[in-house]
Formats: sequence, structure tokens, C-alpha cells
Amino acid sequence: MQHSIDQHGFTITKDVVDSNAVADLLQTLGPVSGAGRRALLSHPQISAFAHSSTILALVRPYLPEPPIPVRAIYFDKTPETNWGVTWHQDLTLALKEPIETPGFGPWSIKDGIPHVQPPAFLLTQMLTLRLHLDEADESNGALKVLPGSHQSGRLSSAEIQDVRTKLIETLCSARAGDALLMRPLLLHSSSRSISDKHRRILHIEYAGFHLPNGLSWHQAA
Repeated sequence: MQHSIDQHGFTITKDVVDSNAVADLLQTLGPVSGAGRRALLSHPQISAFAHSSTILALVRPYLPEPPIPVRAIYFDKTPETNWGVTWHQDLTLALKEPIETPGFGPWSIKDGIPHVQPPAFLLTQMLTLRLHLDEADESNGALKVLPGSHQSGRLSSAEIQDVRTKLIETLCSARAGDALLMRPLLLHSSSRSISDKHRRILHIEYAGFHLPNGLSWHQAA
């Protein structure tokens, strides 16, 4: 079944980059200590990739304004660095400094970086691209999603449990070079890996809007 961003909140595009590009990205990113690395838009090669015509053409149809890369994270799930993630939505923005702004809150500090929950309507104007640098399947903790859950807006813990009873989860299996595009409000989770394979992902978030009231992204390429 072909999933759509509007109806299902996600889609998988095959062969976005070839094996040579995957190898180049893996060499650029290098080994990871821990679960992953953040704030990667300051890396010239990652910034160039996020701005490449291939990637921008993939993302642009789903955003109201030209895409702005605002966050890049590299995840590497292995038997040694292994984790599961419960059902959740991606609700926060990483910003340079906290400025009290109507509709934005609560604020928090993560790894020394101010984060804030924006109005839900702004989250509908964002898109995440997850480029697979390895094959991902059930055995090594591929992402699971609840199709259509992004249409319910920002959800409380109780509402998440309710939605889980009404929607059937989909496993987002993919091959190296495939890209998963998804809305931040889409409910998603992943299981711990039971494989000896890597599950490496380059995660890039794009915004289709400019921040109000003097707010600025912690890192925008």
C-alpha cells in the first residue's frame, strides 16, 4: 500500500540516494559513541545534503513555504547501544534562547539547549526526513507508526492510549537509501533491536515557516 502524507502522515520513498551516497554519508558521519549525535547542521557535508536539490524537491511539496532545515540528528541502534521508544509525537523545537511568546510553551532545557512546544498548527507545517543508511526491519528496531494519527493534533498520554486502540500500527521497513517522510504529530515508536545489524538513520527536520517574535532556531542550515 502506498501511504500519503496528507491521509496517513507519512510516506516511504525508495532509492532517494544510491549506495555510493550512503557510503559517503557513513564516512562523513563516522562512528557514534552512544545512541547518536545531534546538532549536525553545522557539519558542512550534512548541511549540503540537507540543502541538496534532490532532498529539497522531495520535501517541498508538503510544506507551505520553501523548506528550512532546522535540526539534524544521527542515530545508530546496535546490540551495544540499544533502545526502545514508546508511542509519542515530536512536539518540541530547539531554539537559541527562550523568549516568552503567546502559544509557545512549556519551555525546557535539554543538553543545554532551550526547547519549546509551539502551537500545534506550526507542527503541521513541518516535515521530518529519515534517511536510512542501513536496511531497517522488525529485527533491528525499524520505526512503527499509527497511520492517520497526525490528524488528531497534539495528544495527551490518555489520548495516545485511546488512539492506539483505534488505529493499526504499520512497520516502516526500508532499505539503505530509502527515505521515510513524516509529520511530527504522527504517533510513532520503535522496539529494541534483536539483531546484530546496525540501524543507522540520518534524521532531518524541515520547517515551512519563519518563527515569530524574534525567536530563532538553535541551528538552521
